Amino acid sequence: MGFLPLFTSMLLFSWTALNTALKITEVDLSIEPSATVNRSTNVTLRCKVKVLSFKNDELNRVYTIYKGERIIYSKTTNSSEDFLYSLLEARVSNNGKYKCKVNIMGEMKTSEAAMLTVTGMSTPILVLSKANVTEGESVRATCFAPDETGSLLFSFYKDSKEMDVVSGTFNTVTFIAKSVGDHAIHCSYSVFIMPNLFKSQQSKTVTLTVEELSLNPVLKISPQDNIYEGDTLKITCSVSDFEKDNQASYLLLSQGSEILKTGNTSVSVNWTAHARAPELTIECRLYVRGVEKVINKTVSVTELFSVPTLKMSPPKVFQGDSISLTCKSEILSRDRLDEEKLIYTLEPPEDPMTQQYKGVFTGIAKTIDFSYTCTAVANGIKKKSKVLTIRPKVPVSAPKIWVSGIPILGKKVEILCLSDTGTPPITYTLWKTNKQNQVATVQEFLKPANFTVLISEPGQLNEYLCRASNGDKKLQLSDKLQSTIIEPMTKAHLMVLPVSGDISEGHSVTLICSFIGTPPVTVRWFRDSHPNALETKTTNINNTNYPFVLSKEHSDKYYCKAENRANSVESNRVSLEGRVDRTPESVWSSRKPEAETDDEISTVSNEPEVEYTEVVHPRSADSTRNPLRKGTDTVYSELQNSPHGAADHHDYGSVKYVDLNRDQQPGNTQHSTEALNYSDLPAPVD
Repeated sequence: MGFLPLFTSMLLFSWTALNTALKITEVDLSIEPSATVNRSTNVTLRCKVKVLSFKNDELNRVYTIYKGERIIYSKTTNSSEDFLYSLLEARVSNNGKYKCKVNIMGEMKTSEAAMLTVTGMSTPILVLSKANVTEGESVRATCFAPDETGSLLFSFYKDSKEMDVVSGTFNTVTFIAKSVGDHAIHCSYSVFIMPNLFKSQQSKTVTLTVEELSLNPVLKISPQDNIYEGDTLKITCSVSDFEKDNQASYLLLSQGSEILKTGNTSVSVNWTAHARAPELTIECRLYVRGVEKVINKTVSVTELFSVPTLKMSPPKVFQGDSISLTCKSEILSRDRLDEEKLIYTLEPPEDPMTQQYKGVFTGIAKTIDFSYTCTAVANGIKKKSKVLTIRPKVPVSAPKIWVSGIPILGKKVEILCLSDTGTPPITYTLWKTNKQNQVATVQEFLKPANFTVLISEPGQLNEYLCRASNGDKKLQLSDKLQSTIIEPMTKAHLMVLPVSGDISEGHSVTLICSFIGTPPVTVRWFRDSHPNALETKTTNINNTNYPFVLSKEHSDKYYCKAENRANSVESNRVSLEGRVDRTPESVWSSRKPEAETDDEISTVSNEPEVEYTEVVHPRSADSTRNPLRKGTDTVYSELQNSPHGAADHHDYGSVKYVDLNRDQQPGNTQHSTEALNYSDLPAPVD
């Protein structure tokens, strides 16, 4: 392509684009004369558009008018004038939201919605096909809504209540005139505009006169007096003046909910009277052209015999007990019925019981629930008793007795009693040494009785037993309660062996923790400088020991804790202090210094003086060794006091201990050998 044709094409495209460029800047929809108008007002919808373009006069505009989301009008024009859409003689059906949409060469814009409200509706007009009718005649009613448009719904009313109609179309219904007299009929209509319903005022009232139908039902009963059940009654139900009116009719004869007979002009039946109620009502119903007429009569019927009752003796029985069932009619018309003609039977027959005499049956109570009814029959009349359900009780078994939780001396404990079998309610009685202590009645199966007692002495619980009863003649006793009472820990005391003086380093020391309380007892050993227990032991006696070999590192305060299932107690603290003593002394006595003067010598007795010293055998404090037993590391020697018998004092270390509870435990601070029972200490040696 050459340069000139290409240049020409570009100029042509630029000229076309400039001439077709446009922009719709505004679309506005207004309602004239106003947004709210009265019925029959001419309404105009004005759609005004503002457009920016090169040649506004030549633009084709497509206007579309919407009511809600539905298009109601569309038009294409090249006029730039406002677009007008008319609603002539507006009605309520014109109510709604309107919008205007404009499309110019593919450029589109829609206005905001404008709401139109039309007030006022025409008064409906009611027309009846007949103003005077006889019961059962059909009447056609038509309701008109002059000049109204849209979706209309009509309603019809009789004496201010909405009618039951037989059939109907848009604004016409057909109904049956039933009630005799004058009736006010009116109608109304509604205009349905989603989602609203606009209701009109009611029409003028039209009077409908209904005359009584000349046909009536006739009821005859013979006899009417002195009637006993079983007597035959002749009952006739017919139509009066049938030949005169010659209307199609339907008759229904009934007693209570039972239909005796039906027919067209007359029905008759021979009916056997019953005495289900003191008075019987018999009805004769006539149906003509949808009209129902009823007549009824009441007759009194006397019972020949009453409905029998079935009773059991005794009123409560246990499985396997002998029972007696009595069937009897309490009321009997002896002037019409001989008692000998009244026959009693027991059902079901597959569960036979022996008839002892008239109406009395005997047998044995089963192990399951079972039911009986009895029947009384005389003169062809059969009456059944109510169902008697027999639920034999299960005797209680010997109860079990036990305690809940841990019984602790000085505290309350729950004693429970329970029989594994037995029909509730079950009465449990707690006995203590042949005396009634507490009583409890349990209403549920397999639910134990709870008794709360205070434990005041050891062995108290073994005096209790339980008795169970649910009405059976045989009482059931439990075994005696077997339970150990836990005595709480009341005291713990810590002592040390040896009991007095200084102990040389490297010797064994035994801490003894004694206590009072029911075993088993768990004892834990502690020293203040260690948070965890040094050792834990469980024992069944009232004391235990903790031996170890002394060293300087053992200097501390020691105590023990004793715990059983009731509580725990903590002992006194004992302080052990480790040190090196260059002048060791005897643990039990110190050697007297030698006399230095003649006076002192002269005062000495001629008898040899005896003293006991502790000879310490040094050894390493090996923690892996088995602990020393008391008395195995010390030898006691008896020395005569002579110039050549001086004791050989070696430089041994020693440890001194102090009882921190010395003031509180005076007996222990004396270190009496008898009190501490150290019978296994070695005797002094020569």
